[in-house]
Amino acid sequence: MDEKRRTVASLVSKLSSVSERTRIDALIELRQMSKLDPETRPIIAEAGAIPFLAETLYSSSHPSQENAAATLLNLSISAKEPLVSTRGVLDAIAHVISHHSSSSSASAVQSAAATIHSLLAATDDYRPSVGAKRDIVYALVDILRCHVSSPPRTIKDALKALFGIALYPPNRATMVHLGVIPALFALVVKDGRVGIVEDTTAVIAQVAGCEESGDAFRKVAGVGVLADLLDLSTGASMRSKENAVSALLNLARFGGESVVAEVREALADIAADGIDDVEDNGSAKGKNKAKLLKVLFGDDDVNDDNSSNSVLSSGGGSQFDSF
Repeated sequence: MDEKRRTVASLVSKLSSVSERTRIDALIELRQMSKLDPETRPIIAEAGAIPFLAETLYSSSHPSQENAAATLLNLSISAKEPLVSTRGVLDAIAHVISHHSSSSSASAVQSAAATIHSLLAATDDYRPSVGAKRDIVYALVDILRCHVSSPPRTIKDALKALFGIALYPPNRATMVHLGVIPALFALVVKDGRVGIVEDTTAVIAQVAGCEESGDAFRKVAGVGVLADLLDLSTGASMRSKENAVSALLNLARFGGESVVAEVREALADIAADGIDDVEDNGSAKGKNKAKLLKVLFGDDDVNDDNSSNSVLSSGGGSQFDSF
């Protein structure tokens, strides 16, 4: 362990070198160490690497930016607290994501978005502070808006980050105000790439759980789009259908009487068979949500916790690969 500490200390000292080549070589080694040897992650954090890594995210050098972002992602797996508590880290991550279509490396953007997901997936400790960073939320939403030019992996990482942010209910109104709902539904309607619809509907289901969602869904005919996913003729995946059920249930619970009427009409019109399909063939959670939705529109009282109803196509878990 002492040898690892000496090696890490030497590498961290090189991050302040005047030689760009020296800095990049040190970043590459730190990235590999943090990827291959989890024991080194807290050592790297304790050695003072995090402020240098954050500063490097502003670099115009893509190799520097990419390796710094990937190292931060690796540290986020098992050294979350020192990363979040270091001043300027979230601002640096916001900078990388905000420049996704201009000066930032695509790889760095992916790692930065994945870092947000990694920080938020397993615990709710950091969801309030990350969700309060409007620059981060806006930048992630903007990636979705630019879905035609954004690589699929970048979109999926942005969706996973937004999913983590939405798991903290007070963040949902902020997401709605920053335009996440039209961006999400544009993905569902226009982007058929593998896994993207599943992950998008998972975020939709979470964001539906706030009072502000009703008007925003109405402006994009969101209830109709969700009902279409439940139409058996569209061939939507079971995961997408489960998320659509969860979203409709949350809308009915939070959106007010007019939204309830709209959901009721959609269910009676084209979505009933899809709800039956989820109840018969879905996961345990999906079956429960379908039953609850049917009970709700049978005029019975229902009380339900919607904090973890939707699932990402990656499984919705907290495990995250190192880079």
